[in-house]
Amino acid sequence: MESLGGALVVVPVSALAAWSGGTATGVLMGGDVPDDYDRACAVDGPAGVLPVGNGGVRALVLGDEPDTSCYLAGHRAFLRWLAADSESDLKSAAEDVLADPATRWDACGTWVTDGPAVLMDAAVPGAELNEAYPDGGMPEQAPVSLQPGRWRVRAVRTWADPRTCVGLVQFLPAGAGEVS
Repeated sequence: MESLGGALVVVPVSALAAWSGGTATGVLMGGDVPDDYDRACAVDGPAGVLPVGNGGVRALVLGDEPDTSCYLAGHRAFLRWLAADSESDLKSAAEDVLADPATRWDACGTWVTDGPAVLMDAAVPGAELNEAYPDGGMPEQAPVSLQPGRWRVRAVRTWADPRTCVGLVQFLPAGAGEVS
């Protein structure tokens, strides 16, 4: 899945209607509060967590760059295509990184979610995910099946070999294992 050039976000299905996406001015109507897209793009680092709406729900932001990304459900991880000759090379390298106990992960906070979510472009309002663009096509989205819970978010960006650079953002049950 790709963005139109900005951050990707993982928004719980329960909060999709509250995700405002981007606005023409970059701020919400009636003030100087940045819109959700600008807040997502301001996340410093490979991942971060932002509040969505007023209900205490949070979105997980895949930061840094607008890299093509996919969800690896078996690992509860998002794979970011930083550099690779093929998708199979990238996925193979990701499997190796995920299996290596020596992988040096960066801690990226805690994400609390109430259940299933959607990986989407931060610029798209959640309420418009199923609406066609004026010139055709639909906003890209990918389901993220997960149980409600408190998740520890960690990320890594590493060269698996001279031609393959892997980015991973993984979430684990809070309290599980130590971040190295």
